[in-house]
Amino acid sequence: MKRLIQKILCAAPLFLLLSSCDKGFEEMNVDPNKYSEVIPEYMFTRALLDGVSTNFTGAAYLTIGQSMQHFATYKEVPAAGDKYFNFGYSTGNWNAYAGTGAGQGAVVSIRQVIDAVSTNPVSVNKLSAARIWKAYMFHRLTDLYGDIPYFDAGKALSDKNYGPKYDTQQAIYADLLKELEQSIAAFDATKATFGSADLLFGGDVVKWKKFAYSLMLRLGMRLTEVDAATAKTWVEKAIAGGVILEDADRAVIAYVDGSQTASRNFIANGLLSTDYITPGGDNVEGGKFAKTLIDYLKNTKDPRLNVISIVWTSADGKTFTADTTTALQSGMPNAAFNNLPANFNTFSEPNPNTLLKYSAPLIVFGNAETNLLLAEASVRGWASGTTAATAYANAVRAGMRQWALFGTGGTISEAKISAYLTLNPYKTGGTVAQQMEQIQTQKWVSLFLEDEYEIFANWRRTGYPVLTPTNYPGNLTGGKIPTRFVVPDSEETYNKTNFIEARTRQGGTNTLSSVVWWDK
Repeated sequence: MKRLIQKILCAAPLFLLLSSCDKGFEEMNVDPNKYSEVIPEYMFTRALLDGVSTNFTGAAYLTIGQSMQHFATYKEVPAAGDKYFNFGYSTGNWNAYAGTGAGQGAVVSIRQVIDAVSTNPVSVNKLSAARIWKAYMFHRLTDLYGDIPYFDAGKALSDKNYGPKYDTQQAIYADLLKELEQSIAAFDATKATFGSADLLFGGDVVKWKKFAYSLMLRLGMRLTEVDAATAKTWVEKAIAGGVILEDADRAVIAYVDGSQTASRNFIANGLLSTDYITPGGDNVEGGKFAKTLIDYLKNTKDPRLNVISIVWTSADGKTFTADTTTALQSGMPNAAFNNLPANFNTFSEPNPNTLLKYSAPLIVFGNAETNLLLAEASVRGWASGTTAATAYANAVRAGMRQWALFGTGGTISEAKISAYLTLNPYKTGGTVAQQMEQIQTQKWVSLFLEDEYEIFANWRRTGYPVLTPTNYPGNLTGGKIPTRFVVPDSEETYNKTNFIEARTRQGGTNTLSSVVWWDK
């Protein structure tokens, strides 16, 4: 599967080029805005890769990673989430619509896949997988921006629609859940799949159903504060359908360390290219792990600390060692500096033997999250057959076991996992608020770096973990943790009427302090 990524990345442009050329110069008469043939397998692979990696550095690392206090920076320019500066980093995900720049255009790609396979009944499994992945991408986009173009999105190539209307997030969520339910029902084990072009499950229909039900569970739970009755309906439906519970069913994309940048793990590539490539020196964006994260892991004696975090040590100032010793780990306070602090090199940063490996996998959706969602459902009285305590323990174990996917440096023994649960037992006798805080804070740890987007959404929905905002001079939010991404100014130029209508509908603002529909 790793080799396949490289082959597809190299071959896809060639196939698309060859499909529009012949032996003469007739290609000059071909519409440059259309491919004369879409190869669904290549486009689907591209949509998978682009769908998870879009604008990682600006969005997941600098904006969300800092605002959720996983990371900190001493500099001002990249402090979108540390000092609540520079909203420009949050606009980059909008390129998923525009399809401009390297690694962009996932929405357009998946739209083309759906158009290509929707007319052939034999391709029903390909259509279902594509519809589910489209739902995955759009739930992330609407959670970031609120009301967005949805029903008309991605139609610039097919319909020449360059001014798509904005749909309400409420309508988008209703359709996303409908798409998941219909796609699950349409799967046919006797029909063809994307096979090896499917980087998540290799065409395994059973696993695609579990992935879709897991996404349904996530989306259903997202509605708890705005429509509890609807949330309960979809949560119960997802649980009954069967979500990802076992390690073998996790949705994982494998990457490879090679000369093709796009085949590398984009998280490792992004972190290395921005901050953590030089041991014992300054970082480009001034980043380190945040004090909030490191203190929490140390205080709870979480063995994941030694998997994800290191401090560079050196006896001679020339040869450095990535030291995982617990006592050495120290996080940098958020918004504490605007110049290089004297003790900068004593702060913790990502472990090069796990997080910074180009061949590290990406857990797109894992059983740590689903079990935490089950624990919450149990607390709410929406799940039977398991207790919140059991689901929570299963989530912790899954969240620690998953680091073994990153190599021997990530393996956490069963003894250490059991010791952690003994030291941090589930608060069965606690109040609902106390149980919710424990569940959601565990999600903040378990989904660290793999899905900062989901951590950001879950924090906005639940208020957990409890984070102390920074109030750096001149910040853009009045000392409030950012709650929404900013739609690019270009929308007011190229899609003005629809943009202004949506902005007015959402309170008249388009700032880092704006809120989305389900965020109460």
